[in-house]
Amino acid sequence: MNIENAQVQMRKGILEFCILHIISRGEVYASDMLDELTSAHIMVVEGTLYPLLTRLKNSGWLDYKWVESSSGPPRKYYVLTDEGKVFLEAMQATWFELAASVQTVIKRTEDLSKADPGNLPDPN
Repeated sequence: MNIENAQVQMRKGILEFCILHIISRGEVYASDMLDELTSAHIMVVEGTLYPLLTRLKNSGWLDYKWVESSSGPPRKYYVLTDEGKVFLEAMQATWFELAASVQTVIKRTEDLSKADPGNLPDPN
């Protein structure tokens, strides 16, 4: 597996979490989610986002409403359901646990590298 594939897989793993966080702030339009995810360097395209939003809705974690637009067709705005808020809270707790665990592993590797640089394989 090359680094680009590994990065894509890592981003996919946190995409749902990030989308739920964005929606948790209030009603949000899909293109605004795409803009935020792109600016955060979590590369996502419409072909990825819309099926994920459908799956999250079918899971009962979000809902949407149609709002008339003065500049074109009606827009679909997404909101978290109460069940979605509970799910996001559980995901956030898991995220903090995972981030702390990963940081522990990274710090241990760094500490070992400083103590005995010849003990670790060359990353190149």
